[in-house]
Amino acid sequence: MNLVSIVIALVLEQLHALPVERALRRPQAALAGFLEDKFNDGGRSHGAIAWGLGVALPAAFLALLHGLLLYFQPLLAFLLGIAALYLTMGFRQFSHFFTNIHLALRRGDIDEARRLLAQWRGHGGDRLSSSDVARLAIEQALLASHRHVFAPLLWFVALGPGGALFYRLAHGMDELWGGRSETEFGEFGAFSRQAFALIDWLPVRVTATSFAVVGDFEDAVHCWRTQAVRWPEASSGILLASGAGALGVRLGMPVHEAFPGSGEAADRPELGLGEDADPDFMQSTIGLVWRSLVLGLAVLTLVWISSWVGG
Repeated sequence: MNLVSIVIALVLEQLHALPVERALRRPQAALAGFLEDKFNDGGRSHGAIAWGLGVALPAAFLALLHGLLLYFQPLLAFLLGIAALYLTMGFRQFSHFFTNIHLALRRGDIDEARRLLAQWRGHGGDRLSSSDVARLAIEQALLASHRHVFAPLLWFVALGPGGALFYRLAHGMDELWGGRSETEFGEFGAFSRQAFALIDWLPVRVTATSFAVVGDFEDAVHCWRTQAVRWPEASSGILLASGAGALGVRLGMPVHEAFPGSGEAADRPELGLGEDADPDFMQSTIGLVWRSLVLGLAVLTLVWISSWVGG
């Protein structure tokens, strides 16, 4: 049943993309603002309570509702699973940026590609070259495919609709609270940051492994083992190193970022092996992500067949 729910949700999402900003991000930001206003005293313990109310409680409620429906109304439980997946995962929640950047680079419109990339990443880069734009877009796509597709699907398979919502809410609270400095925010966001790192520990490694299996396995594993530790953020380093090795492209490396008051090149370690990024590698990235999804669905199919035969 999980496999059918996933396939239907993916098809629905391709036919009609969810307005994710209005349907998910704004409501969660409003909830986070409300909880922050009520609980933020700069302490970690109150941050944990707020996280429990904003993440664990809604996910537990959905899991309970799904369990009850599964017992009394299996068809409604099935539909609830599809709705939860449609809300929490999907390629088109991020792919329009990647596609439009790819098209802009193909036609040589570097200014439009820079503008789209800046909109996607949240800060500008007026001095970025075509290769820089392609490289940063590939990095962003690899991370987004994990956080918007593979990780929610893994949690859905493990814990049902409540698991997918749990991951998505935890990721959102990490973005809203976990990344803020202690000077500004105290330790209120520390729990959300550490909780998400724990929640994402296994999914990151499953996604990185899938990139390796469907790409250049030897180079992906080599880059994962030798380069990922250099990246400032551990989970992103694993995903980017594995993806870069699987694609045979060089990611990371210094780029000229447009941070306020600074035109200096951001110092980023090199990840991957092979050639510089270009629009062709962007196309290869699309193939890598889709092959990884097909691999996951194939594994689920085999598990379903073996359980059906064994039963």
